[in-house]
Amino acid sequence: MGETGQIIIGILILGAVILLTRQFHGWKIKRAYLTIIEDLKRQGAHTPETAIHLPYARRSALRFGVRDHRPTAMKGLISENIVGLTEDGRYYILDRRV
Repeated sequence: MGETGQIIIGILILGAVILLTRQFHGWKIKRAYLTIIEDLKRQGAHTPETAIHLPYARRSALRFGVRDHRPTAMKGLISENIVGLTEDGRYYILDRRV
């Protein structure tokens, strides 16, 4: 195999790695969505009056280790109007039937 063939195979492998990495992070964020929604349902946070604080909703600069996808998922849930945020930083599930 010539040098050109090796370069093409290398580029294809690099592209596959990038796609798989994006799929993995998308899967982790989806799981974080489900975890957040389940936490809010379990604690009965369905209105602004029953909203709760979630300690993992904000990124911490002091947290080391495995990447936490929950802050990213929380931003997505808020932007899609699935989760509401009170003025004092508490979270609740928005009623989708309205």
